[in-house]
Amino acid sequence: MAWTPATLAVFIGIFSAMALLTVLEIRRPGGDERTGILGLTTTRGDRLFISLLGTSYIFMAWLWLMGMPLWWPLALAIAWGAFCFWKV
Repeated sequence: MAWTPATLAVFIGIFSAMALLTVLEIRRPGGDERTGILGLTTTRGDRLFISLLGTSYIFMAWLWLMGMPLWWPLALAIAWGAFCFWKV
């Protein structure tokens, strides 16, 4: 794995999201459980995991089908993350 500025940005983003979830958990314990559109009872951490998993699939599928550049899958991944935290 090549350690590039983009790789650093991904890791900083993931650890920042985990830090934000830790702060939210301290402020409002319980994980903010809710049942979403998929019929799953999820917490904030579950929704983060689903969004990160979906984001990786979006990028892998885009690279397999279209190749570079990666601006469109970035927009799709952000929309997917917003959907996950809003409806899932």
